[in-house]
Amino acid sequence: MTLFRSRLRRRLRKGCSCHGPLADASCGVRKVALVGNPNVGKSVLFNALTGTYATVSNYPGTSVEVARGAAIIGGVSFQIIDTPGMYSLLPITEEERVARRILLEDAPDAVIHVVDARNLERMLPMTVQLIEAGLPVILVVNIMDEAERLGIAINIPLLGERLGIPVVGAAVARKRGLAEIQGKISCYAKREHSLPRYSAWLENDIAEIAGLLRGKYGLSTKAVALLLLQRDREMGDLVRIAEGDGFAALEAKIGEKIYARRESFHLDLSLERRRITEKILEGVFRAPDERKVTLGEKLSRWSVRPLTGVPLLCIVLYYGLYQFVGVFGAGTIVDFLEGTVFEKYFNPWITEIVRGFIPWPVWQELFTGEYGVITLGLRYALGIILPIVATFFLFFSVLEDSGYFPRLALLVDRIFKRIGLTGRAVIPMVLGFGCDTMATMVTRTLETTRERIIATLLLALAIPCSAQLGVILALLSQEPRALLIWGFCLILVFLLVGLLAARVIPGETPMFYMELPPMRLPQLSNILTKTYTRMQWYLLEILPLFILASILLWIGKITYFFDKMAVWTAPVMAAIGLPQETAVAFIFGFFRRDYGAAGLYDLQTKGLLNARQLTVAAVTLTLFIPCIAQFLIIKKERGLKVAMAIGIFVSFFAFGSGYALNKILATTGLL
Repeated sequence: MTLFRSRLRRRLRKGCSCHGPLADASCGVRKVALVGNPNVGKSVLFNALTGTYATVSNYPGTSVEVARGAAIIGGVSFQIIDTPGMYSLLPITEEERVARRILLEDAPDAVIHVVDARNLERMLPMTVQLIEAGLPVILVVNIMDEAERLGIAINIPLLGERLGIPVVGAAVARKRGLAEIQGKISCYAKREHSLPRYSAWLENDIAEIAGLLRGKYGLSTKAVALLLLQRDREMGDLVRIAEGDGFAALEAKIGEKIYARRESFHLDLSLERRRITEKILEGVFRAPDERKVTLGEKLSRWSVRPLTGVPLLCIVLYYGLYQFVGVFGAGTIVDFLEGTVFEKYFNPWITEIVRGFIPWPVWQELFTGEYGVITLGLRYALGIILPIVATFFLFFSVLEDSGYFPRLALLVDRIFKRIGLTGRAVIPMVLGFGCDTMATMVTRTLETTRERIIATLLLALAIPCSAQLGVILALLSQEPRALLIWGFCLILVFLLVGLLAARVIPGETPMFYMELPPMRLPQLSNILTKTYTRMQWYLLEILPLFILASILLWIGKITYFFDKMAVWTAPVMAAIGLPQETAVAFIFGFFRRDYGAAGLYDLQTKGLLNARQLTVAAVTLTLFIPCIAQFLIIKKERGLKVAMAIGIFVSFFAFGSGYALNKILATTGLL
């Protein structure tokens, strides 16, 4: 808040508020802000306008990410800003506050409001607010293809005439309307609008307050007056700074108006805006009285109802995670790359080359030995981890592009509320199956600090990353009972620790709401683009860490550190029923989770683990302390104290769970 106020003071002193691409160059780079509800296609439009020229960073002083990208439109350079989802100019969540701050502080030359054509009546009130605020608005009525399929007709030219702003009908995911949007941006010129007015009493109240405003705010005095009447704290702080000595009289007038309408002001304002919206849409929006329910709508309904949604989820997990990632990615592809390409051809070839160039055996070991940078690091990274991560991100991109994730969030919301989360947390949880480090960063999108801590703890404890998951699925799939026990243990731990954390960590679970995009067939181009982007990020992060881990493992070997560690940890390994050599896999797991799983893979291929030991090792390793990369991200996101507390708790809990599981399996003889 302090940072926000200081930036507002600087803006007020400058008094710069330039709109339109023809604005003076002294006001800075021309900017276009994309605003609108979540899941209406803002990010799709952002990617279409910017391509790969984008950066994502936290908005200053917040944990909310904002994407900015460069675009050349009509021969002119623009900065495109993809703002967080917002429902109104009156902010409730941190994302909405950040979105409005961008409108106030960045003074964009064009504000593109993206709405869902199927829900135009519900989203148009925000368009009205943006126009009232004096912002340079372009309305993009997106997802027109789905609306037309449902028999909805929208008169785009008439809507533009009623609103007095440029309006484009589009289906951005299919590139429809993109050229027209670019044309509206490049030749944008503000028009005079004549929106329907509020009732006389509200217009009089607004006029009295607006007449007392002397400062410049980046919004019209009408919009500022309405926000003050709604007791918007940030706007109140801005007005206090801008008005100085005149604020006392203004505050008295605001208090008088609020008191006079204290019982029904918010309801009255909502009804007024609904009346204005209905008047604008009269003759513009036509929907059939009866329409055929599409397969996508049926799937949408089935996926959010527990009776049908849970079986659908099981089908998705079985064919997506188990068969595609586990069997095909971690089995077929890994067997070929790791077993054939690396073991038979690449490793022997590179070993001979290294021996020819480096005469010292100790240094040969650094590159091509048991823990060599090339023979172990590259083999693990490219032969084992790469195919598993690639197949997972393909699976994740298909689900994302189909619109399944928001419905999954609704399906699990009731369960997640019991563990202190909302359905919104399903996104980082599912993403954690790809990379827990990336998923920990995505917990920023959760509304409260309590939610972020609980989600971070569960990611560190009970969510295996795709590479670890794929290797474990491949190892345990030969013994179905072992796989079922492993899965049951993870679900039990997830729910048990979540329930305890929800009771121990103070705070309340926020309300959950989410816009549902249409369910549709995923587009191959979108899937490949998303997968490529995530793979690029993953490889840039993973390869240096694998090389570093290989070097540290080499140092550990030549100093006999691992032998000492194996001796020191022998009692712990024995307590959970594992051979002494398993300690090395846990050391590997600290460097990278997938390294540890690959270590189990090596032990299993050597015949050192039976079915019971393999199951206990898999459960303990999955629950084991986060890898270095994830730990560093936890420290960055949650602070050192929280990171240390999570690390210590997870370590003790993992080995405690392994001990209990070993005793149960040994007693019952299940394996």
